[in-house]
Amino acid sequence: MSTQQQDTGTTPGLPSIHPDTQIGHVHLKVSDLQRAIDFYRDAFGFDVMERMGNSAAFLSAGGYHHHLGLNTWESRGGRPPAPGSTGLYHFAILYPTRKELARALKRLIDHGVPIDGASDHGVSEAIYLHDPDGNGIEIYRDRPREEWPRDANGNIAMVTEWLDLRDLLAELER
Repeated sequence: MSTQQQDTGTTPGLPSIHPDTQIGHVHLKVSDLQRAIDFYRDAFGFDVMERMGNSAAFLSAGGYHHHLGLNTWESRGGRPPAPGSTGLYHFAILYPTRKELARALKRLIDHGVPIDGASDHGVSEAIYLHDPDGNGIEIYRDRPREEWPRDANGNIAMVTEWLDLRDLLAELER
């Protein structure tokens, strides 16, 4: 018998969360605010919407109040969590198209940001990296739902396969 069990569905008698619910923003504890601002502004293109001195900054895509909060309230000069400890594994940035994901990858490469890995999950294409404070980041694009792989029962059948980054970058030439 497997020690890993899959929880599918909702708690009996309780409704599922509304399908249009979204996660609005991420706040990260960073050790050096200016270094973090420089990374997210320059390597990703986020706009700084507000800065609270040397303790916090709020960054956005497209003029939203903030998608990303950076703060040093409890972490100024701190170190990343040690392996084997709890905390953030990664947060994800969803790009609207494959071409925009390719553009984001090119920008990261141009800024010398190391890429940790890349995977085709069937439902999405994802690239993984870390920020200067060790926070995990996934940048990805979803495939249209009608293209998602499904098993014989119609359930989503995600995979983890190699993502060809050269082919992704070629999207910029198409």
